[in-house]
Amino acid sequence: MPSESSSEVKFEIGHVLFIDIVGYSKGSINDQSEQIQKLKAIVRGTEQFRLAEAEGKLLRLPTGDGGALVFRTNPEAPVLCALEIAKALKDHPEFRLRMGIHSGPVNEVTDLNEQANIAGAGMNIAQRVMDCGDAGHILLSKRVADDLEHYAQWRSRLHELGECEVKHGVRVWVVNLYTDELGNSEVPEKFRRGEAVQADEGFWIAVLPFKYSGSNSDLTSLADGLSEEIVTGLSRFSYLKVIARTSTARLAQDSGDVRAIGKELGARYVIEGGVRQAGSILRITVQLVDTTSGAHLWAESYDRVFEPEKIFTLVDDVVPRIVSTVADMHGVLLHTM
Repeated sequence: MPSESSSEVKFEIGHVLFIDIVGYSKGSINDQSEQIQKLKAIVRGTEQFRLAEAEGKLLRLPTGDGGALVFRTNPEAPVLCALEIAKALKDHPEFRLRMGIHSGPVNEVTDLNEQANIAGAGMNIAQRVMDCGDAGHILLSKRVADDLEHYAQWRSRLHELGECEVKHGVRVWVVNLYTDELGNSEVPEKFRRGEAVQADEGFWIAVLPFKYSGSNSDLTSLADGLSEEIVTGLSRFSYLKVIARTSTARLAQDSGDVRAIGKELGARYVIEGGVRQAGSILRITVQLVDTTSGAHLWAESYDRVFEPEKIFTLVDDVVPRIVSTVADMHGVLLHTM
């Protein structure tokens, strides 16, 4: 029996640039061959390609109608390479490329032909990000954009598009990278056709009144106060649009399907919770539900001694957990306002 370590897949974080020749399949065999050779020459002529290859930190994967480069250096490498490629293409206006970039886990594998190959989520997401664009677009995943946003020289070049649905219902959050001279500033066709959620729409979220079925007026006030505090906390984050409490107050005793509630309120996510008492101990439950599927994305229970002045401190834990869950679901950096 093989040891456990011999069967482990070795993953590492790769910074992936996926490149696609738009309209490749429509050309003749000769045209296709010429385009691939031209693409190879352009890519190999970039400084980032040469530097990474010289250091032994570059993996290459041909894809038939383009290729993928995996940089094992830093998140900027594929972005700088893409800009170099875009600059070179200004001398070849007939050559139409689109590019997608993502940083994520990759691993080297051997295929059925005993040839080296590259697999992993890093490759898959980079391709899906690229699939959201048209000719000339340099699209980034949320993870890459987050890394770049820390540096002033990149901020003005990053333009959020929103969430794009690709194959098998998978959604990725996409950022368009362009300058005055490089890239494509036009909104991709998928977004124009309404196949994506525009960045400025944000995510509508409803905080339902916390439930308490007892007769203790202090706990009734506590339940109301908790939901109000969560609304206030969530409202500090951009791209989270919180339904007003006047719209959710009438649902205080509603135990219906959250999918129906979400549809009625126009909310993608619903937060619901409750308060129960056992002696001097309170159990407070909170859960985040996706109203499109009814799935519980996050839930937590908190046991606290009933000290009203201290209970509200748990909001400092609840709000960040909700925000980070939504951010991970959509691949977007949720800034405070």
